[in-house]
Amino acid sequence: MATKFDKVRAELMGNVEDLFKKLDYEVLRTGSQEFCIPIVGDDREDGFMVITFKIPKGSRNGDPYDGDAVAEDYKMRLKAKAEKAKASAEAKARKIERDKKAREAKAKAKLEREGKVE
Repeated sequence: MATKFDKVRAELMGNVEDLFKKLDYEVLRTGSQEFCIPIVGDDREDGFMVITFKIPKGSRNGDPYDGDAVAEDYKMRLKAKAEKAKASAEAKARKIERDKKAREAKAKAKLEREGKVE
């Protein structure tokens, strides 16, 4: 079933496909809304990047898709993830320091028990 955006999608897909071809990538059409590009990873292993062009209609309850809201939500999730990673790194650094002090104290106590303290 054709939608009012099929012409726009086809035009954009053609533009993106032309761009990748100008950049000397092989572009393989794999569906009406997607194509893939053969790629090589850092480890020289072959793989594929799939690029899909979709035009979402919205939720089942009738709310239209709001790209601006989705983009803002994504930014907020990235920010929260970064803050969580920072807090985790700080907690890990504190634990490493605490464990280091505990090991030093344990080693000192062992030396004291053995009578080798200066």
